[in-house]
Amino acid sequence: MMIKFRSVLIFSTILRVLLIIYGDWQDSHMEVRYTDVDYLVFSDAAALMSSGESPFKRTTYRYSPLLAFILIPNAIFHPSWGKFLFSAADLLVGYLIRTILKLRGVPENICIYSVMAWLFNPFTFTIGTRGNCEPIVCAVILWIITCIMRGNVYQAAVWYGLIVHFRIYPIIYALPIVLVLDPQYIQSGLKPMLVKWSSDQRRSPQPSVESSPKSLWVFLASIFSGTRILFALMSGAVFLGFTALFYYFYGWEYLHEALLYHLTRTDPRHNFSIYFYHIYLHYEHELSILEKLVSFLPQFAVQLVLMFCFALDLPFCFLVQTVAFVAFNKVITAQYFVWFFSLIPVVLPWSKMKMKWEGFFCILVWMGTQLHWLMWGYLLEFKGKNVFLPLWIAGLLFLAANSFVLVAIIRRHTYSPIFQCLNTSSKARLKVK
Repeated sequence: MMIKFRSVLIFSTILRVLLIIYGDWQDSHMEVRYTDVDYLVFSDAAALMSSGESPFKRTTYRYSPLLAFILIPNAIFHPSWGKFLFSAADLLVGYLIRTILKLRGVPENICIYSVMAWLFNPFTFTIGTRGNCEPIVCAVILWIITCIMRGNVYQAAVWYGLIVHFRIYPIIYALPIVLVLDPQYIQSGLKPMLVKWSSDQRRSPQPSVESSPKSLWVFLASIFSGTRILFALMSGAVFLGFTALFYYFYGWEYLHEALLYHLTRTDPRHNFSIYFYHIYLHYEHELSILEKLVSFLPQFAVQLVLMFCFALDLPFCFLVQTVAFVAFNKVITAQYFVWFFSLIPVVLPWSKMKMKWEGFFCILVWMGTQLHWLMWGYLLEFKGKNVFLPLWIAGLLFLAANSFVLVAIIRRHTYSPIFQCLNTSSKARLKVK
């Protein structure tokens, strides 16, 4: 029996509303709160902004003032406003997953199952109802992919500048977006020719540049094409515009808390990162330039390789970039996982991984090493035991698991660029028009 998308969406909505209601009850009647502690920070910052004060007066609020602004109804109407807003963004992610897959010609039944992989993932349907803002970021990232696939490049530029301001990590997607904005794929007045999905699709070679002097000049000229330059200028203007606006209102405090803190963050608290133990041992001393470089280089090198290998297959490039970025980051918390959970469904139809064997084994390895880490984290956090070294070793195992899963995903993926080069007849028709 064919499952209808509307039914999936309605059931998902009811589930999230019930979880929000239950969360309010648990917060009132149980010692362990359902609501994410970050949501309390957001709400306090919104209350300060509603009274005309700086949201950064709330200790540990290190986000864009935009987040506090959209949560002002928390202080005016109801404390759960933000949870409903984040859950609506969660549902929007499901809608955009289906939109992207339909644009790429994926059959409806496969679209539905891919959407369900997001909407009924226990981790994702609790993230918004607990008051975490990450679904908003995920929705905007998917909307940017949708805009690029539809040829609305400048609209994508505006949203990209906004989301980098809102949450700095999407800056890693800048180069793949620029690489995919090649004049032979994006041309004004012509809808992009999308690569259609097929069940027997095979790996197709990546486009290459001919080694003749003429084609080399064409290639070099395309690097600085109008589309790429305008995208950079528009997204940069939006980012700098919001940055200047909030600097005007909140000064250096805004720059330090919302931007610079995330670039220089050295959190001594235990987290999934392999760097946490070193940071913990040397927290009282400033890290040397060499130490900062050593922690940054692996992340940068992996990002660079993934960008140039998979940029034209944009959704897949975003996925592997995000998995690698999180795995090699100096600070890793569980909420970061939702960044790549939202991208997995848009590449599932192109995966040759068999769920019964390879897929299940990857999930088992990833979840097993995470639970192993959580066991040591529990002994440290709640039992007060000195298990920092075993916890660090558990972090190493978790990095190995992430690397294993990343390699497995890449090996079993069918490379599929979102655009095809325009053929001669298409170019001729464009000139006639």
